[in-house]
Amino acid sequence: MAQYRLEVQTIQRSAGRSAVAAAAYRSGDRLIDERLAMEFDFGSKGDIEFAAIMAPTDAPAAFGDRQTLWNAAEAADLAHHVGGRDDG
Repeated sequence: MAQYRLEVQTIQRSAGRSAVAAAAYRSGDRLIDERLAMEFDFGSKGDIEFAAIMAPTDAPAAFGDRQTLWNAAEAADLAHHVGGRDDG
């Protein structure tokens, strides 16, 4: 019987963390964080067996690119907090 495991962690900018950096590390990829203007290169990380982006069929095609996806997520979260909203 196959087993499935999902682990979710919060990436807190207030703690100096970056969702783009975390995505680069977990995928063993090289990504540029547009907010921080920093490159995170984990291309030589050797223990990545599989990395994929699974998105709904109606998601923008550009979100198939990991760097675009995570920079957009960072920007949306920042806009949410700058707007003063706290409803989720």
